[in-house]
Amino acid sequence: MHTEPQPLVSVVTPVYNMGSFLPDCIESVLRQTYTHLEYIIVDNCSTDNTLEVARRYMEKDSRIRVHTNDTFVGVIDNHNIAFRLISPMSKYCKVVSADDWIFPSCLLQLVEFAEANPSVGIIGSHALAGSKVTCVGLEYERRIVRGSDICRQTLMGGPYVFGSPTSILYRSDLIRRSRDFYPGDNPHADTTACYQVLKSCDFGFVHQVLSYIRIHEGTQNSRSIKFGVIRLAMIADLIRFGPEYLCERDLRRRLSILLHDYYHFLASHVITYCGNGDFWKQQKITLHQLGLRFSPAKLLTLILIRSLKLLLTPKHAIKKILAIPQSRRMAYKIEAKYHN
Repeated sequence: MHTEPQPLVSVVTPVYNMGSFLPDCIESVLRQTYTHLEYIIVDNCSTDNTLEVARRYMEKDSRIRVHTNDTFVGVIDNHNIAFRLISPMSKYCKVVSADDWIFPSCLLQLVEFAEANPSVGIIGSHALAGSKVTCVGLEYERRIVRGSDICRQTLMGGPYVFGSPTSILYRSDLIRRSRDFYPGDNPHADTTACYQVLKSCDFGFVHQVLSYIRIHEGTQNSRSIKFGVIRLAMIADLIRFGPEYLCERDLRRRLSILLHDYYHFLASHVITYCGNGDFWKQQKITLHQLGLRFSPAKLLTLILIRSLKLLLTPKHAIKKILAIPQSRRMAYKIEAKYHN
């Protein structure tokens, strides 16, 4: 960084019961080659040793502040609390999830890019999720994209470069525009925030792997994939932002595709969640909130199609039938997965 003074970066880690992973996260922030930072850790009434770990590091490094919530809040509320604690002098904000970490040059590369491109409000980068490089699909030559263009492409199923909060840098003035930078309570409101902010600024991308996303059964991604939350979040974002970024024809076509994928997910899990009234009730409530009606006819059609395919492959059908008890036992077990 050649300009002086260096802009202040606020790094935030909202955390709940991640005491076993938190040291790796904190140490990755403290190892940054870019040093003009403040580090805010927001503990959401953890019941493990999370707070103890955070305070231990705070005693060693004056850049660290630890905030403890008085009462337990939702995951998105906890992020918004963290955003509201950043310094008024902060120019950039970087979320590092408590079970992830960032590589030593992460902040330096993102801040240098942002400083060189003031029209950019959000800067993304590649991440390593397990052994898989994520946030791919954007051509290497495309480093700056109009916000409306990248939102349109993403809503249509194009390159998904918004990634996770750990892979992104925000301009702090965008965060300060509203009390809740992550809108609503959907666990994937970080993506919603991108659609919202990029109405008025460009999107930048650093084509380097700058962060590591740990994949385990306790992540929100794993839970969202298991219970279909991520599919409903994509539908919600399309309904909310599609009219702004898409033509009516593309909006209808994309909504049809997402709804088909959603009902296909339900049909493939109908045995798993058979008898689980709460699961099906929640699906209906969420769809109703989006202005949509749950369609038993669509679900039944896909179930019949799947059943016919099984009848045409008897050996596969027998395996499926034998797996039913196991499927029901695993109904609430979360597998470590990542959606990108």
